Amino acid sequence: MRGYVQVYTGDGKGKTTAALGLAIRAAGAGMQVFFAQFVKGQDYSEIRLLRNKIPEIEFQQYGRECFIKKEPEKEDIQIARKGLNAVKNKIISNQYDLIVLDELNIAFYYDLISIEEGLELVKQKPNKLELVITGRKAPNKIIEAADLVTEMKEIKHYFRKNVKARKGIEY
Repeated sequence: MRGYVQVYTGDGKGKTTAALGLAIRAAGAGMQVFFAQFVKGQDYSEIRLLRNKIPEIEFQQYGRECFIKKEPEKEDIQIARKGLNAVKNKIISNQYDLIVLDELNIAFYYDLISIEEGLELVKQKPNKLELVITGRKAPNKIIEAADLVTEMKEIKHYFRKNVKARKGIEY
């Protein structure tokens, strides 16, 4: 089976959730999944499920326990670089059917990882590997390299009415 490159982007809610759903679907089909989450280091509810509860899914975070507000700090860059190296090794290992690079587009946006390095990951992808890249602000070069691009567009969101993130729904 041929693997493709998918991109989930846009300002609407649901990019990570869609990637998680695909990872769970793949695991249910007996496929091996590596889910790398860039920029984020917080303890979200879905992480508790993915860590050690679904043996087909290996999950790693490459971010600090806070969001980047303005300029990334040296530690943000170091952690993202560590993630990039880990992902390169996972891709060339040829042991995964699906690799998700969650929030990689944001890592590009903050110059933690160059777009050229992202394109190199796409080029290194074995033919059978499905590669998913998520995050707002997908660079045009990544969109062009993808086989499928889905844009999540916010039409209406209750956050605009000051509804706080809810456990089990947003985190």
